Amino acid sequence: MFNNKFHHVSTETAIIPERQDIDDKYKWDLTAIYKTDDEWEKDFNWIIEQIPEYKKFEGNLAKNPQELLSCLKFNDDIGIKLERLYLYAMLAKDSDIRVNKYQSMDDRVKTLYSQIGAASSFIRPELLSIPEKKLIEMITSDEKLKIYKHNIEDLLRSKEHTLSNPEEKILALAGELTQTPYNIFSIFTNADLKLPFIEDEQGNVTELSHARFYSAMYSKDRAYRERTFKAYLGSYKSYINTFTTLFNGNLKTNIFNAQTRNYSSALEASLHKNNIPVSVYHNIIESANKNLQPMHRWAALKKKVLGVKEFFPYDVYVTLFSSQDEKKYSYEEGIEIVLSSLKIMGDDYINSLNTAFNDRWIDVFETKAKKSGAYSSGTTFGVHPYVLLNWTDLLNDVFTLAHEMGHNMHSYYTGKTQPYPYANYSIFLAEVASTFNESLLIDQLLDRAETKQEKLFLLERYLNNLTATFYRQIMFAEFEMIVYDRTEKGESLTSEVLNYLYKNIYQKYWGPEMIVPEEEQYTWARIPHFYYNFYVYQYATGFAASEMLAKKIKRQNETALNNYLNFLKSGSSDYSINILKKAGVDMNTPEPVNAVSERMTQVLDEIEGLL
Repeated sequence: MFNNKFHHVSTETAIIPERQDIDDKYKWDLTAIYKTDDEWEKDFNWIIEQIPEYKKFEGNLAKNPQELLSCLKFNDDIGIKLERLYLYAMLAKDSDIRVNKYQSMDDRVKTLYSQIGAASSFIRPELLSIPEKKLIEMITSDEKLKIYKHNIEDLLRSKEHTLSNPEEKILALAGELTQTPYNIFSIFTNADLKLPFIEDEQGNVTELSHARFYSAMYSKDRAYRERTFKAYLGSYKSYINTFTTLFNGNLKTNIFNAQTRNYSSALEASLHKNNIPVSVYHNIIESANKNLQPMHRWAALKKKVLGVKEFFPYDVYVTLFSSQDEKKYSYEEGIEIVLSSLKIMGDDYINSLNTAFNDRWIDVFETKAKKSGAYSSGTTFGVHPYVLLNWTDLLNDVFTLAHEMGHNMHSYYTGKTQPYPYANYSIFLAEVASTFNESLLIDQLLDRAETKQEKLFLLERYLNNLTATFYRQIMFAEFEMIVYDRTEKGESLTSEVLNYLYKNIYQKYWGPEMIVPEEEQYTWARIPHFYYNFYVYQYATGFAASEMLAKKIKRQNETALNNYLNFLKSGSSDYSINILKKAGVDMNTPEPVNAVSERMTQVLDEIEGLL
């Protein structure tokens, strides 16, 4: 254990420390953003003073390249300072949400974003009003304007789906209304849905909650898992007509928006933003359906190890090979393991990681009123990215560290390499670097495993992550595709139809060993991601891409490593699908899915060899 002001002990007995009780080296250093709060206020006021300056550009963008360049550069300068303001306020707020000053600063920045959005709203429609040939000539006639060429081409790509100004205004005004189905779902599920009382593992009567349901699914007490499963999903059954109405309302809202903007489908409309071909979505579903055998084999193995005659959905998450004494990992040990697992990445990557660890880019321990969970802050131009952790000495913390440092290095290299207009990356690419790091970490931990039980525990952990991040998300994506397709064809999706569709697809993915009880068919009603409009497939594409890239690099392929490092540096300088292709992954082919299937088969072979 390391020496610091706060000695971390059991989470069940330790008093959560105040922030001042933690050694500074385990807290992020925000002076890299602003030395003082006063400097923050100075930049904030500068932006406020600049807002009226947008007016001088309005109506003049088509005059000449110099006027256009001045406007775009001005808007960039505002954006750079605005993002820096937001990063500082967010991190300060998340350090201790009791501090009203930083809550206020965070709120003020969000309001400022809205003001800038309103003041600069003329830029997009004005650019689109310029004849395409003229706009391209303007962009290519000036070296300083050429930097915006990809952004302009991307803007022109959306022209056919951009309506007249009055129509766009109507859709903008309706924007808040279109969020109604999800907002009601969220409020109802999290605040008003009454979950029952059940008997827990110790025989005590306890009230169910969403968190207690997830926790119960990992319990060794099978009767308790079954009770919880039936009671929890039974609550959704009780309100299934309400959930059906909300779900259909969300489908029809997204279909309305797609049709209004002249898209052929809601799927095309959703994928168009990042220029992802619809074929990518179809390909990952079709490829997964041809590679379901490892999932079916995993179900059969789980059933065998559990020693049960019938295998149910509430048996999916319980640990098969838990270590009798789960290892504890100090933060320093976590750093050492992560660095060791990533040494294949080369000196520059490792040195960059060490800089992050040594220069206080990371806020490590839980303190009172600190934001829970973990995140990487993303790219903020001119400032290194930050990572929030809440370290508890568990193996999961080591994986979280590897995961978030994957995001962190992606953001770091993007910000270091790309100019401001491209110093970010899409959600489609976001999970590649993080899951890539986890793939290398599991190999390192397996190499270090001292016992058969520990190795089995790690292999199972990997498979559980694979099934949850890859196959389960594709299953959701396929269900989503089917229900949109049926709605667009004018079919009525009653609760009975939705239940039938979900139950069938769940059975298909888990295979013949799985007994799907009545309660499982209501699971569709509790998934918030179904309100995110074709979002979940990106978890699967990211996982598949990272698995394929890791496989290539682990073969000591220097070209593959250089391609991956270039991927980390690419930001949004090209379309996401092209950036991945340059890295060595074509998401329009079955190959990435095959790579996941092959890895899963390999892990299953290892587990069976150890049993």
